[in-house]
Amino acid sequence: MRVDPGALGVLNTLREAGFRALLAGGCVRDMLMGIEPKDWDIATDAGPEQVEGLFSRTLPVGAHFGICVVLAKGGQYEVARFRRDGPYGDGRRPTHVEPADECADAQRRDFTINGLFYDPFLNEIIDYVGGRNDIERGVIRAIGDPHARFGEDYLRLLRCVRFAARFGFSIEEPTRSALSALAEGIESIAAERVEDELTRMLTDPGAVRGLELMMDSGLLRVILPEVAQLRGVEQPPEFHPEGDVWTHLLLVMGQLDHPTPELAWAALLHDIGKEPTFEVRDRIRFNRHDVVGAKMAEAICRRLRMSNARTERIVELVAQHMRIRNAPDMRESTRRRFLRQDCFSQLLELHRADCMGCHGKLDLHEYCKAQLALLSEEQLRPPRLLGGRDLLELGLKPGPLVGRILDRLEEAQLEGNVESRDQALAWVCSRYGASFKTVGN
Repeated sequence: MRVDPGALGVLNTLREAGFRALLAGGCVRDMLMGIEPKDWDIATDAGPEQVEGLFSRTLPVGAHFGICVVLAKGGQYEVARFRRDGPYGDGRRPTHVEPADECADAQRRDFTINGLFYDPFLNEIIDYVGGRNDIERGVIRAIGDPHARFGEDYLRLLRCVRFAARFGFSIEEPTRSALSALAEGIESIAAERVEDELTRMLTDPGAVRGLELMMDSGLLRVILPEVAQLRGVEQPPEFHPEGDVWTHLLLVMGQLDHPTPELAWAALLHDIGKEPTFEVRDRIRFNRHDVVGAKMAEAICRRLRMSNARTERIVELVAQHMRIRNAPDMRESTRRRFLRQDCFSQLLELHRADCMGCHGKLDLHEYCKAQLALLSEEQLRPPRLLGGRDLLELGLKPGPLVGRILDRLEEAQLEGNVESRDQALAWVCSRYGASFKTVGN
């Protein structure tokens, strides 16, 4: 198996100093599955002080847990001492750790597929927990008592779902039962940690299965009750032959291919406004569900402690996800401003997934793509012909009217009615000349 050269160098330095050093956890799992590891973690019997003495550049990120990061030419490598964890008092972290052998270190980990070690010098997989067999069987199984493993760190509830969804594995029955029984424990975990796990799951190809597992286990009801409530919300069959809003949501998520976090979250939340706006008149209707949904999406993003930038983009996409249907009837200036938005490529992809999750008609999607192909960058964002100083020199006083005039002048440019500075001056004077004269008196 191919091992990252930087990781191999760290392992070799530890070995030459007389220490036991092995690759551990997810990187071993990924190598066995033919996946390129993103991180290369190392487990050793060397303590943090000894590791720091062997390498010129280290970061003591968790010395009290026996962990430090080695900065090497190939990147950053987490080096952790073989350890046994003490009791977990808060459902998040152990009260203390103590040095142990590698077998005990494997036993403290979450799932068997993550409890493997690899010695690249002997090309030997070291398996104390049956993880290699579970990888071959396609099974997620907690190490030891699943209730105890989840109770130590309730974030493992979400990790269990994410691994099952990511790899297309089943969850062993005792582990699955514990997952459902302890679902409410996720409330004790910091919102940032929950959001990080959810975002990883939603941007993976297995997002749909992850959501189904969350729904079935009760995790979705605890973490995102607004989404869980979409199951059973009927839709008008003439527009949504696929069924209820939950079914539609899963189909939409299944249309995404390696989405950005913002797009994935927007797809998940784009129709959450349908449950509170549901009504039956001549047919089932969800009036202003986009507006209501945008407010709900913002509340969810804030609750999960997302960054302001991510929150704003998600809310923007949810709020605008119905606007594309109006694109052919927009004024030219309105349409060009719509098409040039920073979020438009994501909005267009959300619209495509939304359509494919119901009626499958992509005429508006193709219309917008055709419009973008026809318009140059200058047509979408024409250079400003006049500025605020020009208007002040004409005799207008500083104030809000300056901005309004410039906005309307840009509209005239986008409509194709003004193309030069002279035309812009004439356009302004013909429409706002009275304002200039009043100022000049």
